[in-house]
Amino acid sequence: MNKITIIGSGSVGSTIAYTLTIMGLADEIVMIDINNKKAYGEALDIQQGTPFCSSCTVYAGSFVDAENSDIVIITSGAARKPGQSRLDLAQINVDILKSIIPDITKYAPEATYIIVSNPVDILTYAVCKCSGLPEERIIGSGTILDTARLRARLSKIYGINQRNIHAYVMGEHGDSSFVPWSLANISNIPIADCSTSIIRADGKIYPEIDYQVVENYVRNSGARVIQDKGATFYAVAVSVCHICRSLLSGVDTPLTVSTMLHGEYGIDDVCLSLLNIVGPHGAHSKLLLPLSQAETIALKKSADCLKETIKGITI
Repeated sequence: MNKITIIGSGSVGSTIAYTLTIMGLADEIVMIDINNKKAYGEALDIQQGTPFCSSCTVYAGSFVDAENSDIVIITSGAARKPGQSRLDLAQINVDILKSIIPDITKYAPEATYIIVSNPVDILTYAVCKCSGLPEERIIGSGTILDTARLRARLSKIYGINQRNIHAYVMGEHGDSSFVPWSLANISNIPIADCSTSIIRADGKIYPEIDYQVVENYVRNSGARVIQDKGATFYAVAVSVCHICRSLLSGVDTPLTVSTMLHGEYGIDDVCLSLLNIVGPHGAHSKLLLPLSQAETIALKKSADCLKETIKGITI
């Protein structure tokens, strides 16, 4: 029996609950929100569709109902507005998080916690510092969404199934993120060689990829969606559910999620996204990719950006 608690029943939290139900990942989903009426309505709406998908109990509750949860997903906090960076939200959402953590950890001390609220790296760091939970059970959604956006873009450029594209976004989930292009490949063909190594039946040649254009697309995708529709929630919901599936499946999976660093690549005391091994025991290991010198510098720059924000807030 898999039990998942979701704190926050806004667009992101409710879409995660809906997606978990459709994917059949949970037997029981508890939705908690300061606006209990909203949580009740979202839970009821999802529950009434379960006869046509998985057998899952979805209901609104309070912190006490989180007892025996396998996973707790935190989505509560102020939403990013058009023109606002994720880091602008830092102190507001850290304060909200600090008010939640003592209550939820009291009833779900053995759960793995997935932090989704932004700025996710700062909030993941805050949970590591103030919760008392083992660090392997504190996971920020990090750049898993950025990585999905990257692979979706490359898939469109090359017309190849995303499952055959191996490329990652690392660092901050934000403006200082970067792609280690030296390691990106399609079916073991380095991205740099794909324009000449993929022979098309129609004789056409793929153009050489402009790395900066692709990175800008990935980095600005969230802001573009917010500009066009007011919020992002579908892609992030699927990404978070993928983390849940990795935690519950019993099979370790490499994912770009945000965790605390302790000297990796010469970086310490900050949370950002590297390639982590995620499975039943949480984010228990890191895969240290052989980054180029320039990529290592980019990672350290991303860490410095986050540390600068941490200096300016109270945790």
